[in-house]
Formats: sequence, C-alpha cells, structure tokens
Amino acid sequence: MTVHSTAKSAAQNPAAPTTVTLSALVGIPGLHLTVLAGEQQLGRPVRWVHTSELDDPAPYLEGGELLLTTGLKLGRSKEKQRSYVHRLADAGVAGLGFGVGLTYGEVPAALVEAAAERELPLIEVPQPTPFIALSKAVTAALAAEQYQAVTTSFEAQEELTRAALGKDGTGALVRRLAGRLGGWAALYDTSGAVVVAAPDWAARRANRLRPEVDRLRSRPAPSSAALQNAQKDQDYVVLQSLGADRRARGFLAVGTEDRLTPTERYVVNAAVALLTLTLERSRDLRRAEERMRTALLRLVLAGEIATAREVAGPLLGGLPEGPVRVLLAEGEPLSDLGDLAEQAATRTGEPLLLAPEGERLVMLAPDGGSVHTDCLAAVQELEGLSLGISAPTTPEAAGAAFGQAERALAVALRSGRRSVDHDEVGTGSLLPLLADEAVLAFADALLRPLREHDRTSRGDLEASLHAWLSHHGQWDAAAVDLGVHRHTLRYRMRRVEELLGRSLDDTDVRMELWLALRTRGEP
Repeated sequence: MTVHSTAKSAAQNPAAPTTVTLSALVGIPGLHLTVLAGEQQLGRPVRWVHTSELDDPAPYLEGGELLLTTGLKLGRSKEKQRSYVHRLADAGVAGLGFGVGLTYGEVPAALVEAAAERELPLIEVPQPTPFIALSKAVTAALAAEQYQAVTTSFEAQEELTRAALGKDGTGALVRRLAGRLGGWAALYDTSGAVVVAAPDWAARRANRLRPEVDRLRSRPAPSSAALQNAQKDQDYVVLQSLGADRRARGFLAVGTEDRLTPTERYVVNAAVALLTLTLERSRDLRRAEERMRTALLRLVLAGEIATAREVAGPLLGGLPEGPVRVLLAEGEPLSDLGDLAEQAATRTGEPLLLAPEGERLVMLAPDGGSVHTDCLAAVQELEGLSLGISAPTTPEAAGAAFGQAERALAVALRSGRRSVDHDEVGTGSLLPLLADEAVLAFADALLRPLREHDRTSRGDLEASLHAWLSHHGQWDAAAVDLGVHRHTLRYRMRRVEELLGRSLDDTDVRMELWLALRTRGEP
C-alpha cells in the first residue's frame, strides 16, 4: 500500500499554533537557564508554570506544568529526592525547574540521576533569575499563542467562506481545507460516494473509509467519529456528518499526520458549518426543482407530451423515449432510492423523469436501463421499500402505465414483496392478491361450520368439499379420490349445504367456497 506523507510545517499549515516548549523557554537569553537532564524531551509543550515547596505536589497537578521549587522540603535523603522526581514524572509534568542559591547551592546529584532515568527535563534556575520571570515568559508566550490561534482561525474562516461562495463552492472549500491542515480532505454525498477529494491521491484513501461512513449514516446528524490507526505510518482521520435537521446531507473526512490541534479543530468546524449551509441551500433548491418535476410529471400523465417535452428540454435535457416504464415506490427511505436512481442516470447518461407524488416516488425511465435495474436491486436491500413497475410502454401512454404501476405496487404492499412487475400480475395467480386480512377473515367465517363439524364428528366435510369442487362436481371421480362410495359423498355434500345454509348448485357459492379453501390452505 502506498503511503502518502501528510507532514506539516508552519509554512504549509498556518492553522498550527506556535506551541510554548521547554526548548523555547531555555533559549531565552535573559533567564540564564541550564539543562541538567532530559535534553531529549525539551520539545514538550508547557501548559503552565507552577511553584511549590511541598514534598509531594503531585495531587495538585494536572500534567504539562513546569514545576518550580527550591527544594525546601526535600531534605538530604537521596532516596527521598529520587522518589520526589518519580512522583513528578508519574504526574506528567513537562519539566522540573530547580532554583539554586537558597536551600541548595547546586542541584542535588540524586535529583539529576533520577531525572535522567525518567527522561524528565531538569532545569537549573540561578539565584539572580526569579521564578516570576519564568511565569511571565510562559504566560506571555501562551497569550501570544492564543492570539495567533484566534487570528489564524478567523483568517481560515474568511478564506474558506470565500471559497464556498465561489463558482466551484464545495470543491474549492475542500481543497482549501486540506491545504490549511497540511493533510487531506474529502466530501461524500448522502450515499457515501466520494464527491471531491484533495489532493487528488486522497480519493483512494477516502474510498477505503466507506464502511466508516456507512456506520455514521445510521446516526442522526450532526455526528462525528475519530479514527486513530494503530500503524505508525498512517494518518489520523476525523469523520463528520453534515446536516441541520438530524438527516445527513453529506459527510466530510479530514486526515492529518498528527491529532488535530484546537485551532485545527476550529478550522474543521468552520468548514463543516459552511458545507452544511451550502448543502442546506442546495436542499431548498432541490425542493423547488422537485415541485417543477412533479408538475412536469402531471403533464406527462395527462397526455400533454408536447408541452412536457418543451418544458423538460431546458430542465432535464429531455424526456425518456420509448420503450419506457413507470416505477412507483412507497415506504422509507425513498430519498435513498431517488439518489441511487439519479446516480445511475448520471453515470450512464440515461434520461430520467423522477418526481415525488405525495408519499410516493414516481420514475419514468428507459425499459431495462440502469435506473430500472439498479432500482430493482436496491429495493431488495433497502428495508421498508416497495416498488411497483408498469409494463413497457411509450411516453404517450404513461398515464395508463402509471395505473399499472399503482396496481403492481398494491400487490407488492399486500403480499409483502419488495417489487412486483405488472406483467407478473397479468400472468400469475389471483390467490396472492387475496391474502389480506379481510379476505382471510371471510374465508375463516365461511368454512368455520365445516371445520367445527370435522373436529367433533365423522365425515371429513371440508376435504370432501375440496375434492368435489376440484373435480368440477363429478361424483365418481371425487369419490375415487376420497376413497369412499359416491353415495357417501352425496350424503356429505347435502350435509355441507345444511351447515352452510347454501346451495352447491349456485355457481357463485361454488366460486366463493373454492377461493376460501385455497386462501386458507387445502385441508
């Protein structure tokens, strides 16, 4: 695997603040500081300067401090001095500054040895240098750092805003963001596909994050995830969903060599806000376009094809030509299916008329094209969606095809199937269409007298009725099938008529009984 470097320098990465380090503090000429141990750790950042003469100040430390002491409570015990250093190292101090000339004329050797063992920077502070001078130096540097961070953040926000308002808004913003961080950045659409990545090589890295983006899609927006690779040669990645109403409109990923600094996080947050505004604005435009598409669809379904073609030319680039199909979808997530259909149309250059119609989504697409086949595959994977598909037709007959798609969708919803083609409805069995609660209840009520009789008496009336109806009322054939005499079968059929209060000579009665038997299953 090719690893691309994302190393940052102050010139490449203006968002990175100038951190206050022990090395910078030691380098101030007027302080006259001397490093006695831990030289290799002078790059540690200093969060604060704290003075303490306690023999165990560790409980009062947060980590990252430069601790100053004159050793007033250390005493002469070498073991006590060594334990003192170990406690400070365990507490995570940035370094230890030891003032000489008061309690001690020089830094105790035991302190120097222990500090060297723990690689803890030990700095000798001469008597002419007051501890307050070190505090002032660090405070001034921290204030300068914070000022630089605020200034840099505002500059970055202004730069990103200008990029977002330009012609290539989102693409330019992502490129500027990657440059600001000295790393890479990528923008994904709602399906998790990479829309833009910067630099160009980052597209492959961004595509490998698709599983992480999919996991983030299941959480309400805005949400974020931080990915820290265990391998030392890879980057730190932050993923952020983009959206203002709990629904993600896209996703942003940024990768850097090191963890984001507070200033860098501010820059990323500014980019997230700008991208969210851009996508939300695009959503408003999309809603307006959806209303236009719906109006265009109604023209097509009303048979106003000439007018519809005139309108569709500048809006969609034209209408699909025959043979076409009408696809009608219902359920959730409709938006995902719509996005997939538009991506398929864009990928292949197919003309597509896609429009919401109430709580449903309507598509007029080429028969057998990518939109048609991709939607069929998608509804098998997207839980909660049902799809009805018309027979192949021409745009001029789209109104009739819409009715076919409606009937096919009704069958899909009633039978619990993901998709139903109108051709299946015309050539298949009628029985699946009857499997709703009302029909099942009717069948149960109609057959109940026979089933209650069969549970308490001899006669097998339900099985006898099924055999008689399946042989079209032929006594001998039905009797042979049942293994009884035809007179026995005649007696059973008279008993059926008595229990049901209906005549088996009535064709409608025979039809209802046959459908009831088939709907509830053969005995």
